[in-house]
Amino acid sequence: MVILVLSLSIFVGYSTSSAVLQTIGYYWLTLTGYGLVLLPIAILLFFLFKKKGIRIIGFGVIFTYVLILSVGTYYAWSPVERNYEVTINKSSERDNLKILMASDFHLGSIVGENHLKKFAHLVEETSPDIVLIPGDLIDDHIEPFLQKNMGKIMTEIKAPLGVYATLGNHDYYGNDDEKIVEEMEKHGIEVLTDEVTMIENDFYLIGRNDDTDDDRAGINELIAHLEHSKPLIMLDHQPNELDEAMKSGIDLILSGHTHRGQLFPGNLLTNLLYENDYGLLKKEELNSIVSSGFGTWGPPLRLGTRSEVVVINVKFK
Repeated sequence: MVILVLSLSIFVGYSTSSAVLQTIGYYWLTLTGYGLVLLPIAILLFFLFKKKGIRIIGFGVIFTYVLILSVGTYYAWSPVERNYEVTINKSSERDNLKILMASDFHLGSIVGENHLKKFAHLVEETSPDIVLIPGDLIDDHIEPFLQKNMGKIMTEIKAPLGVYATLGNHDYYGNDDEKIVEEMEKHGIEVLTDEVTMIENDFYLIGRNDDTDDDRAGINELIAHLEHSKPLIMLDHQPNELDEAMKSGIDLILSGHTHRGQLFPGNLLTNLLYENDYGLLKKEELNSIVSSGFGTWGPPLRLGTRSEVVVINVKFK
Protein backbone atom coordinates (compact mmCIF):
# COMPACT_ATOMS: atom_id res chain seq x y z
CA MET A 1 0.00 0.00 0.00
CA VAL A 2 2.84 2.40 0.85
CA ILE A 3 4.55 1.73 -2.50
CA LEU A 4 1.23 2.15 -4.32
CA VAL A 5 0.52 5.48 -2.62
CA LEU A 6 4.06 6.75 -3.33
CA SER A 7 3.85 5.67 -6.96
CA LEU A 8 0.48 7.34 -7.52
CA SER A 9 1.31 10.57 -5.66
CA ILE A 10 2.89 12.25 -8.69
CA PHE A 11 -0.26 11.70 -10.79
CA VAL A 12 -2.58 12.82 -7.99
CA GLY A 13 -0.30 15.80 -7.41
CA TYR A 14 -0.61 16.96 -11.02
CA SER A 15 -4.38 16.43 -11.13
CA THR A 16 -4.85 18.44 -7.91
CA SER A 17 -1.97 20.92 -8.50
CA SER A 18 -0.50 19.85 -5.17
CA ALA A 19 3.18 20.78 -4.95
CA VAL A 20 3.60 18.52 -1.90
CA LEU A 21 2.29 15.40 -3.66
CA GLN A 22 4.28 16.21 -6.80
CA THR A 23 7.46 16.57 -4.75
CA ILE A 24 6.82 13.27 -2.92
CA GLY A 25 6.16 11.56 -6.25
CA TYR A 26 9.34 12.94 -7.82
CA TYR A 27 11.42 11.94 -4.78
CA TRP A 28 10.02 8.42 -5.05
CA LEU A 29 10.73 8.37 -8.79
CA THR A 30 14.34 9.45 -8.11
CA LEU A 31 14.84 6.80 -5.43
CA THR A 32 13.41 4.14 -7.75
CA GLY A 33 15.72 5.24 -10.55
CA TYR A 34 18.85 5.14 -8.41
CA GLY A 35 17.60 1.87 -6.94
CA LEU A 36 18.10 0.25 -10.33
CA VAL A 37 21.82 0.76 -9.69
CA LEU A 38 22.04 0.50 -5.89
CA LEU A 39 19.96 -2.63 -5.28
CA PRO A 40 21.79 -4.96 -7.71
CA ILE A 41 25.04 -3.86 -6.05
CA ALA A 42 23.52 -4.57 -2.61
CA ILE A 43 22.39 -8.04 -3.73
CA LEU A 44 25.84 -8.79 -5.13
CA LEU A 45 27.47 -7.73 -1.85
CA PHE A 46 24.99 -9.87 0.09
CA PHE A 47 25.97 -12.99 -1.85
CA LEU A 48 29.64 -12.16 -1.42
CA PHE A 49 29.51 -11.60 2.35
CA LYS A 50 26.40 -13.64 3.21
CA LYS A 51 24.55 -12.76 6.39
CA LYS A 52 27.59 -11.27 8.08
CA GLY A 53 27.27 -8.07 6.07
CA ILE A 54 23.52 -7.76 5.59
CA ARG A 55 23.06 -5.12 8.29
CA ILE A 56 25.96 -3.02 6.98
CA ILE A 57 24.72 -3.35 3.40
CA GLY A 58 21.20 -2.32 4.40
CA PHE A 59 22.33 0.74 6.32
CA GLY A 60 24.70 1.58 3.45
CA VAL A 61 21.79 1.66 0.97
CA ILE A 62 19.65 3.75 3.35
CA PHE A 63 22.54 6.18 3.94
CA THR A 64 23.07 6.54 0.18
CA TYR A 65 19.38 7.31 -0.34
CA VAL A 66 19.43 9.92 2.44
CA LEU A 67 22.57 11.45 0.93
CA ILE A 68 20.97 11.62 -2.56
CA LEU A 69 17.85 13.36 -1.25
CA SER A 70 19.59 15.76 1.14
CA VAL A 71 22.45 16.83 -1.14
CA GLY A 72 20.17 16.89 -4.19
CA THR A 73 17.64 19.10 -2.42
CA TYR A 74 20.34 21.47 -1.17
CA TYR A 75 21.91 21.83 -4.63
CA ALA A 76 18.49 22.50 -6.19
CA TRP A 77 17.42 25.24 -3.79
CA SER A 78 20.77 26.93 -3.05
CA PRO A 79 21.79 28.87 -6.17
CA VAL A 80 25.39 29.88 -6.73
CA GLU A 81 27.02 32.53 -8.89
CA ARG A 82 29.20 31.44 -11.84
CA ASN A 83 31.51 33.99 -13.45
CA TYR A 84 32.91 34.15 -17.00
CA GLU A 85 35.18 36.63 -18.75
CA VAL A 86 34.45 37.23 -22.45
CA THR A 87 36.19 39.50 -24.96
CA ILE A 88 34.32 40.77 -28.03
CA ASN A 89 36.65 42.15 -30.69
CA LYS A 90 34.43 45.06 -31.65
CA SER A 91 34.33 48.67 -30.59
CA SER A 92 31.73 49.92 -28.15
CA GLU A 93 30.82 53.11 -26.31
CA ARG A 94 31.63 51.22 -23.12
CA ASP A 95 34.75 49.26 -22.15
CA ASN A 96 32.84 46.64 -20.16
CA LEU A 97 29.37 45.16 -19.95
CA LYS A 98 28.22 43.17 -16.93
CA ILE A 99 25.51 40.66 -17.82
CA LEU A 100 23.57 38.54 -15.36
CA MET A 101 22.09 35.54 -17.16
CA ALA A 102 19.77 32.88 -15.75
CA SER A 103 17.80 30.26 -17.64
CA ASP A 104 15.22 27.56 -16.96
CA PHE A 105 13.21 29.01 -14.08
CA HIS A 106 10.35 26.52 -14.63
CA LEU A 107 8.07 28.60 -12.43
CA GLY A 108 5.03 26.58 -11.43
CA SER A 109 3.69 24.45 -8.61
CA ILE A 110 7.11 23.39 -7.29
CA VAL A 111 9.46 26.25 -8.20
CA GLY A 112 7.67 29.28 -6.83
CA GLU A 113 7.88 32.55 -4.98
CA ASN A 114 10.62 31.69 -2.51
CA HIS A 115 13.08 30.58 -5.19
CA LEU A 116 12.18 33.56 -7.36
CA LYS A 117 12.90 35.89 -4.44
CA LYS A 118 16.40 34.41 -4.27
CA PHE A 119 16.89 35.41 -7.90
CA ALA A 120 15.68 38.96 -7.28
CA HIS A 121 18.10 39.17 -4.34
CA LEU A 122 21.02 37.90 -6.47
CA VAL A 123 20.26 40.51 -9.13
CA GLU A 124 20.29 43.25 -6.51
CA GLU A 125 23.48 41.86 -4.95
CA THR A 126 25.47 41.57 -8.20
CA SER A 127 24.25 44.89 -9.71
CA PRO A 128 24.52 43.90 -13.41
CA ASP A 129 24.14 46.32 -16.30
CA ILE A 130 21.56 44.05 -17.93
CA VAL A 131 19.63 40.88 -17.03
CA LEU A 132 19.05 38.20 -19.69
CA ILE A 133 16.79 35.14 -19.37
CA PRO A 134 17.04 32.69 -22.31
CA GLY A 135 13.88 30.66 -21.93
CA ASP A 136 11.76 28.25 -19.87
CA LEU A 137 10.30 30.95 -17.68
CA ILE A 138 7.22 28.82 -16.95
CA ASP A 139 6.84 25.09 -16.33
CA ASP A 140 4.28 24.30 -19.08
CA HIS A 141 1.24 26.17 -17.70
CA ILE A 142 0.94 29.75 -16.50
CA GLU A 143 -1.89 29.19 -13.97
CA PRO A 144 0.38 28.59 -10.91
CA PHE A 145 2.38 31.73 -11.82
CA LEU A 146 -0.83 33.76 -11.83
CA GLN A 147 -2.42 32.11 -8.79
CA LYS A 148 0.66 32.71 -6.64
CA ASN A 149 1.08 36.27 -7.96
CA MET A 150 4.74 35.68 -8.88
CA GLY A 151 4.59 38.67 -11.21
CA LYS A 152 4.88 40.89 -8.13
CA ILE A 153 8.36 39.49 -7.53
CA MET A 154 9.23 39.83 -11.23
CA THR A 155 8.73 43.59 -10.97
CA GLU A 156 11.59 43.68 -8.42
CA ILE A 157 14.07 42.41 -11.02
CA LYS A 158 15.68 45.53 -12.44
CA ALA A 159 18.87 46.58 -14.24
CA PRO A 160 20.03 49.90 -15.79
CA LEU A 161 19.86 48.56 -19.38
CA GLY A 162 16.74 46.48 -18.78
CA VAL A 163 15.59 42.89 -18.31
CA TYR A 164 15.10 40.77 -21.44
CA ALA A 165 13.95 37.21 -22.05
CA THR A 166 13.12 34.71 -24.76
CA LEU A 167 10.81 31.70 -24.73
CA GLY A 168 11.94 28.11 -24.15
CA ASN A 169 10.32 24.83 -25.11
CA HIS A 170 8.32 24.57 -21.85
CA ASP A 171 6.87 28.02 -22.47
CA TYR A 172 5.14 26.53 -25.52
CA TYR A 173 3.94 23.18 -24.15
CA GLY A 174 0.87 24.56 -22.39
CA ASN A 175 -0.06 26.78 -25.37
CA ASP A 176 0.35 29.74 -23.04
CA ASP A 177 3.24 31.39 -24.88
CA GLU A 178 1.28 34.54 -25.84
CA LYS A 179 -0.05 34.88 -22.29
CA ILE A 180 3.46 34.40 -20.89
CA VAL A 181 4.80 37.21 -23.08
CA GLU A 182 1.91 39.45 -22.00
CA GLU A 183 2.44 38.73 -18.28
CA MET A 184 6.21 39.17 -18.39
CA GLU A 185 6.00 42.49 -20.21
CA LYS A 186 3.33 43.63 -17.78
CA HIS A 187 5.92 43.18 -15.03
CA GLY A 188 8.83 44.89 -16.76
CA ILE A 189 10.50 42.00 -18.61
CA GLU A 190 10.69 42.48 -22.37
CA VAL A 191 10.34 39.17 -24.21
CA LEU A 192 12.04 39.10 -27.61
CA THR A 193 10.13 36.76 -29.93
CA ASP A 194 12.26 36.55 -33.08
CA GLU A 195 13.05 40.20 -32.50
CA VAL A 196 16.07 42.47 -32.34
CA THR A 197 16.54 45.51 -30.16
CA MET A 198 19.45 47.94 -29.99
CA ILE A 199 20.64 48.81 -26.50
CA GLU A 200 21.63 52.50 -26.17
CA ASN A 201 22.69 52.63 -29.83
CA ASP A 202 25.66 50.52 -28.73
CA PHE A 203 25.01 46.80 -29.22
CA TYR A 204 22.30 44.54 -30.60
CA LEU A 205 20.31 42.09 -28.52
CA ILE A 206 18.72 39.32 -30.59
CA GLY A 207 16.03 37.06 -29.14
CA ARG A 208 15.11 33.85 -30.97
CA ASN A 209 11.95 31.84 -30.56
CA ASP A 210 12.63 28.34 -29.31
CA ASP A 211 13.41 25.46 -31.65
CA THR A 212 9.96 24.11 -30.70
CA ASP A 213 8.47 26.83 -32.93
CA ASP A 214 8.50 25.44 -36.48
CA ASP A 215 8.05 28.96 -37.86
CA ARG A 216 10.90 30.61 -36.03
CA ALA A 217 13.20 32.85 -38.07
CA GLY A 218 16.70 31.79 -39.04
CA ILE A 219 19.71 33.59 -37.61
CA ASN A 220 20.67 35.20 -40.94
CA GLU A 221 17.09 36.39 -41.39
CA LEU A 222 17.14 38.13 -38.01
CA ILE A 223 20.48 39.89 -38.46
CA ALA A 224 20.40 40.60 -42.21
CA HIS A 225 19.87 44.36 -41.82
CA LEU A 226 22.02 44.95 -38.74
CA GLU A 227 25.33 46.77 -38.55
CA HIS A 228 27.76 43.91 -38.05
CA SER A 229 30.40 46.32 -36.81
CA LYS A 230 28.41 46.52 -33.58
CA PRO A 231 28.45 43.69 -31.00
CA LEU A 232 25.77 41.03 -31.60
CA ILE A 233 24.44 39.25 -28.49
CA MET A 234 21.86 36.50 -28.97
CA LEU A 235 19.49 34.63 -26.67
CA ASP A 236 18.63 31.14 -27.96
CA HIS A 237 17.19 28.70 -25.43
CA GLN A 238 18.55 25.47 -26.93
CA PRO A 239 22.26 25.45 -27.86
CA ASN A 240 21.63 23.70 -31.17
CA GLU A 241 22.93 26.05 -33.87
CA LEU A 242 26.38 27.16 -32.77
CA ASP A 243 27.94 26.69 -36.22
CA GLU A 244 25.24 28.86 -37.81
CA ALA A 245 25.72 31.51 -35.12
CA MET A 246 29.49 31.49 -35.65
CA LYS A 247 29.19 31.82 -39.44
CA SER A 248 26.64 34.60 -39.07
CA GLY A 249 28.99 36.72 -36.96
CA ILE A 250 27.25 36.41 -33.59
CA ASP A 251 29.66 37.46 -30.85
CA LEU A 252 27.94 36.02 -27.79
CA ILE A 253 25.14 33.44 -27.63
CA LEU A 254 23.44 32.59 -24.33
CA SER A 255 21.47 29.39 -23.79
CA GLY A 256 20.10 26.98 -21.21
CA HIS A 257 17.82 23.97 -21.73
CA THR A 258 20.33 21.21 -20.91
CA HIS A 259 20.19 21.62 -17.09
CA ARG A 260 23.57 19.88 -17.44
CA GLY A 261 21.59 16.68 -17.02
CA GLN A 262 20.27 17.90 -13.62
CA LEU A 263 20.73 14.45 -12.04
CA PHE A 264 23.94 12.46 -12.46
CA PRO A 265 24.62 10.66 -14.79
CA GLY A 266 22.39 12.88 -16.95
CA ASN A 267 25.35 15.19 -17.55
CA LEU A 268 27.09 12.39 -19.46
CA LEU A 269 24.11 12.24 -21.83
CA THR A 270 23.86 16.01 -22.38
CA ASN A 271 27.61 16.08 -23.06
CA LEU A 272 27.03 13.60 -25.88
CA LEU A 273 23.99 15.42 -27.29
CA TYR A 274 25.31 18.99 -27.38
CA GLU A 275 28.55 20.51 -28.57
CA ASN A 276 28.33 22.81 -25.58
CA ASP A 277 26.06 21.44 -22.86
CA TYR A 278 27.48 23.64 -20.10
CA GLY A 279 29.84 26.55 -19.52
CA LEU A 280 31.86 28.63 -21.97
CA LEU A 281 32.87 27.43 -25.43
CA LYS A 282 34.73 29.63 -27.91
CA LYS A 283 34.40 28.97 -31.65
CA GLU A 284 36.49 31.48 -33.58
CA GLU A 285 34.86 34.84 -32.68
CA LEU A 286 31.73 33.23 -31.19
CA ASN A 287 31.41 32.84 -27.44
CA SER A 288 28.76 30.30 -26.38
CA ILE A 289 27.68 30.17 -22.73
CA VAL A 290 25.20 27.54 -21.52
CA SER A 291 23.74 27.60 -18.00
CA SER A 292 22.58 24.60 -15.98
CA GLY A 293 19.54 26.67 -15.01
CA PHE A 294 18.11 28.43 -12.00
CA GLY A 295 15.10 26.18 -11.39
CA THR A 296 14.43 22.48 -11.89
CA TRP A 297 12.30 20.35 -14.16
CA GLY A 298 10.66 17.28 -12.65
CA PRO A 299 12.37 16.29 -9.39
CA PRO A 300 13.37 19.31 -7.29
CA LEU A 301 16.82 17.76 -6.99
CA ARG A 302 20.26 18.32 -8.50
CA LEU A 303 23.18 15.93 -8.40
CA GLY A 304 26.35 16.74 -10.30
CA THR A 305 24.89 20.19 -11.07
CA ARG A 306 23.81 23.23 -9.10
CA SER A 307 21.12 25.88 -9.39
CA GLU A 308 22.94 28.96 -10.65
CA VAL A 309 23.03 32.46 -12.03
CA VAL A 310 25.75 33.37 -14.52
CA VAL A 311 27.62 36.67 -14.37
CA ILE A 312 29.40 37.50 -17.64
CA ASN A 313 31.95 40.30 -17.71
CA VAL A 314 32.25 41.37 -21.35
CA LYS A 315 35.21 43.42 -22.53
CA PHE A 316 35.16 45.20 -25.89
CA LYS A 317 38.18 45.87 -28.10
